[in-house]
Parts: sequence; structure tokens; C-alpha cells
Amino acid sequence: MTGRVVIVVGASSGIGLAAAVAFARGADDLVLVSRSGRALDAAEKACRSAGAAVVDVIVDDIGDPGGAGRIVTRTLERHGRIDVVVHSATVMGYGSVEAMPADVFTSVVDTSIHGTVHLARAVLPVLRRQHSGVLIGVNSLLGSVTVPQMGAYAAAKWGQRAVLRTLRQETRDEPGVHVCIVSPGSVNTPIYYQAANYTGRATRPPFPVVSPERVATAITRLADRPRRHVSIPVGITNPFITTAFRLLPRLFDRLVGPLFRLAALTRTTVPPTTGNVHQPMPAQEGLHGRWPPSTSPS
Repeated sequence: MTGRVVIVVGASSGIGLAAAVAFARGADDLVLVSRSGRALDAAEKACRSAGAAVVDVIVDDIGDPGGAGRIVTRTLERHGRIDVVVHSATVMGYGSVEAMPADVFTSVVDTSIHGTVHLARAVLPVLRRQHSGVLIGVNSLLGSVTVPQMGAYAAAKWGQRAVLRTLRQETRDEPGVHVCIVSPGSVNTPIYYQAANYTGRATRPPFPVVSPERVATAITRLADRPRRHVSIPVGITNPFITTAFRLLPRLFDRLVGPLFRLAALTRTTVPPTTGNVHQPMPAQEGLHGRWPPSTSPS
């Protein structure tokens, strides 16, 4: 399908930006949403270059209880309908549950969980009136497993997955309305370098790393052919990791800490930082992160 009205929340960077560009190539009308107006300007240009004729930009925060309502109202005023909504906005924090400041932990969790709730409450009544539409939540491998030093992000993504799964159950009475979940593993986006960090060491995406374009492909396929009853994993190792977490918990817990330190933490020391948890960092936003330095994996 083409010519749809597609809202992408978190469209200024990473997976959200990749998804926006992919929809632009399909000649869909786009509504791009982010906290960062400057980064959204670059996202708008990228989408127009990819072929989108209509690109609207909304600077708003999905973590604000009123933000989702404003986004939906403006979209309906301009376009009259909503066909696809992609929720990719997220913030990340590294550090133990004991070490991370309470306000940072809460903000990481709120963006994913309450952001999803706010968006669903604003969007689903519109989709029900239309008797059609797709809400796609970008979750994570960490919505199914836990990792030391990433307790806030795991709590955020476990909670978000619970909300999305519940929404699936609660929309079964409307066959044309779909709630879908995409669960990527490690993705080459800027989020690892914008994250709050209380580990004392710089972070990086753990191998194997996939490109945001690969996740965007999964998202656009779901928009075309919604799959209500499964969560779409993106990353070859995801099924093995989740299986080990569920079936071999003692072995998983013994190995996950050393493997995390080896794969996700560098030798570079860094001071504590709140990263982009409370405020966007537009200068660091973009499609890809820094892995590997010269090319992007697929």
C-alpha cells in the first residue's frame, strides 16, 4: 500500500529516521515527531529526498501526557485520517539500579511505558472509528531478557512490551486495527552514545550489530502485512539469547555480566552523564552510530 498517512514518533534519529525514509520511498504522507526541532529539519529533508511529497514536522515530547493528543489532533486537521503509527522514541541509560539517579531511571522507564500508553490512548480511538490502522511499537531484545548495568532500559522495555501485548488483546474486537511489535537487538544507531551513563566507561553496541535500515524494513513490512500474534525479532542471535534466558537461567546469569562488559563497554573512561534522557542532543542525532567506523552492517 502507498499513499497512507504515517506518523513516526522518534523520527529524528536511528530506527525512527530509517523507518521514515523507508515510508517516504513508498510515497506515503509523513508526520515526523521528535523533541528535537533541529534534527527533525534534517529528517524532513532526507524524507523529501527519498520521494515523499508531503512531510509534516511536529516538535513534541511523547513523554508529556498531552503530547500524543496534540500530535493526533494536528495530523487529523491536516490529513483527515491516520493509517500507520510507529513509536520508536526511546532513551537509554547505563548503570546499576543502585548507582543510577532516581530521576534518570524514572525518565528512561517513562519514555517507553507511559509514552506508549499516551500514544495508544490518543491513536486507537481514531483507528477504531476508521475500522483500520496499524500501531507499531519498537521494543527491544531487552524487552525479553535482563542484563546487568541496563536495569532501567530492561524495565522500560519489559513494561512497554506488556502494554503492547495487552493492547493486542484489547483490540481483538476490531479486526481491522492491528497492534504490532518489532524487537531488534543491537542496532547501529546513535543511542549508545547519547545514553545516560553511570558505568565509568564509554559504551558501544554489542556484536552482532544490524543496520537501522534492516529494522525499518521489518517495520514497513508490518505496516503492509500486520502480524498481530507475534513479535518480530531483528537480529540473528535474538532467539538464542531469549531461549538461554528462559531455559538456562543459572548459566545465563553467570555469563551475561562478563559478556556485557566485554561487548558493550570500552576501555575509555567517562564521567557520569544524563545523556539525552532529559534533553535532546541534536548534534549527535542521525541515521547511524559509530559501528563500524567506515561502513554500516546489514
